[in-house]
Amino acid sequence: MSVDMAVKILDESIGKVVLIKIKGNKTIRGNLRGFDQHMNLILDQAEETQDGGQPANLDSIVVRGDNVIMISPSLTED
Repeated sequence: MSVDMAVKILDESIGKVVLIKIKGNKTIRGNLRGFDQHMNLILDQAEETQDGGQPANLDSIVVRGDNVIMISPSLTED
């Protein structure tokens, strides 16, 4: 996938719920508010999902791009 295509997909995801897999086998779900050329991500209403447990509320956060493994649209939107 080209960089232009990735940027286009991220642009289309602003204001929508996304799932982000980061290093350390963690998954974060939240509303994508913005990103930059380094794939640093700004999320609102973020929560860290845990296997078999309650999600941990993170509120508004910045995820550094070098920690991001994968970004996906969420299958369910609240």
